[in-house]
Amino acid sequence: MNKYNSLFAVFSVFLIVNISCKQSPFYSASDFEKVQKIDVHFHYNTPDIRYLQFADSLNFRFVSPNVDAEMPIDEQLEIAASLKNQFPDQFTFLGTFSVDSFNNSGFAEETIARIDQCMKAGASGIKIWKNIGMTLKDTSGRYVMADDPAFKDIFRYMEANKIPLMAHLGEPKNCWLPENEMTLDNDRRYFKNHPEYHMYLHPEAPSYQDQLDARDSLLRKYPALNVVGAHLGSMEWSVDEIAARLDRFPNFYVDMSARIGHLQYQALTDREKVRDFMIRYQNRIMYGTDMAVDEADASFVAVANGLRNRWFEQWLFLATDSMIEVKDLGGQKVKGLQLPREVIDKIYSRNTEELFKIKNRK
Repeated sequence: MNKYNSLFAVFSVFLIVNISCKQSPFYSASDFEKVQKIDVHFHYNTPDIRYLQFADSLNFRFVSPNVDAEMPIDEQLEIAASLKNQFPDQFTFLGTFSVDSFNNSGFAEETIARIDQCMKAGASGIKIWKNIGMTLKDTSGRYVMADDPAFKDIFRYMEANKIPLMAHLGEPKNCWLPENEMTLDNDRRYFKNHPEYHMYLHPEAPSYQDQLDARDSLLRKYPALNVVGAHLGSMEWSVDEIAARLDRFPNFYVDMSARIGHLQYQALTDREKVRDFMIRYQNRIMYGTDMAVDEADASFVAVANGLRNRWFEQWLFLATDSMIEVKDLGGQKVKGLQLPREVIDKIYSRNTEELFKIKNRK
């Protein structure tokens, strides 16, 4: 072999090795357990640490929002503070406040004191719930919306102290439709089991648009308050609607918890539109599920398997181009979005780390 043939052979080997070592621009199904991930909307309502350990084995961390709902908020805070103290790199939580005393004098001062209590206990932000706008009423019987003047001092305080707000305001648009017109089976099940929140049955209550208008008003009034619109900001039915708010309000972010099925519904007819939306707003979207664990769970193994299955199925939709059968869409199959690696990394961890000041594990 002459020297030219030898040089060509060496170059060929180098080229083959270089090509084979080049990283794919996309993750695969096998990358699921390797990539750092955060579920930004996971209700951890038990002191049982096994779920944290299980999630850690899959490279998942949690942000657990406290909620002004059925479980006493003091009990939620006690559990969350304890877990945060034990697992500061694995567990983050958001505090909350009650609106039970809304009509009492001193509500704002009492609420600010509660926020201080949550933050001193280790919270990384505050969560408000859909009872504001959907069930809370003032002394005259008027529904109280999120932009009500009674909250002014509270949100100004959060602005001044750079405390992020997660806001579950309103519900999916399906909530205002009759059951047979809803787009997803899980919405049909939920509102059938919770008729008090099926607003189609309550025409006297604020409309869907009223909910969005109040949220948008809150974003305008408090431009220095970073707000995460839980559940795609209750605009899950249209990526165009979400995009319009993200363009209008630089202090607005969204999590996709419990609404990925709505993205899949839109992807059935226009996958590229949904994919382009996710890429364009990659800095403003966070991954979450709205799943929960509590002390009433009978079987750790069964619950853990359910968590992994849900997380993995959603990974396939977001990170790969797999064909996924969606039970809530009657078994229809949708092609995964196969978002680029850098987009997946932002949606699954970096955006949440930056907003809630969580230490990067890498």
